[in-house]
Amino acid sequence: MDRSTWYASLKKPWFNPPARVFGPVWGVLYLLMAVAAIIVIIEDGPNAPPALLAFAVQLVINLLWPTVFWGRRSLLGSFVVILLLWIAVLATIVLFSRVSGLAAALLLPYLIWVTLAALLSGAIWRLNRTP
Repeated sequence: MDRSTWYASLKKPWFNPPARVFGPVWGVLYLLMAVAAIIVIIEDGPNAPPALLAFAVQLVINLLWPTVFWGRRSLLGSFVVILLLWIAVLATIVLFSRVSGLAAALLLPYLIWVTLAALLSGAIWRLNRTP
């Protein structure tokens, strides 16, 4: 079964956004993330290295989610990954705020979207788990 057929076969919650929303939203979020990271790099200082490390960690976790969801088709695994991503994004915002309030603020839409994604991922897992 291909990806689109598999995804279409899943039960989804009422708040599942239309598929056409995901690409543009992620595009804007990645742009905001890049600008935030550039600000932290430019500001530099003693708090920049741990902030950029946290940023790199959350990027790795972010890249892991599609592999677990689409590649392995693991609904529980992808839910766990998105929860880890939420924690990593929050930690990144806290650490970015020690360097630049603007850089931290630019990541808030990302945290909001990851919150929605976590709720969606958890709901999809719950609706489709087999007893």
